[in-house]
Amino acid sequence: MSDLRIDGFNKIGDFSQMGGFQKTGSVYGVNSQAQEGTGEECQTCKNRKYKDGSDEMVSFKTPSHISPQAAPAAVRAHEQEHVANAYSKASLGNGKVISATVSIHMDICPECGRSYVSGGTTNTQIKYYNEENPYQQDLKTADRIRYSGMHADYAV
Repeated sequence: MSDLRIDGFNKIGDFSQMGGFQKTGSVYGVNSQAQEGTGEECQTCKNRKYKDGSDEMVSFKTPSHISPQAAPAAVRAHEQEHVANAYSKASLGNGKVISATVSIHMDICPECGRSYVSGGTTNTQIKYYNEENPYQQDLKTADRIRYSGMHADYAV
């Protein structure tokens, strides 16, 4: 599992419960009393940094600031790097990517009340084929015996 989180936070939001972005005036998310209509970031949003927590060679290895407006695209692109790495890893080892799931996490800024992308998580499953493994060969033999003649079509 690979994830991108805001530096110093381990909170995970649920995007499906947030209902996505909702535009209220010129600010995304909940109405902000302090910055309503000004377009300025609060101090918490200015200091927010994103950092990758995986051991793969991807972006955001060092904590980096991303504006709240650019964060959704940046986090999606970052998580796509993990998916691309999974496909590369599978092709090198005679494997197949069974599934790749990306979740984007949302949260609400406690200072200004804006919703923002707080990170993302990528889960991948890779199946590797090992033809030399004696257990795999026995499994194939057992399957051949079990399924032979199962779908025979006889003409009369």
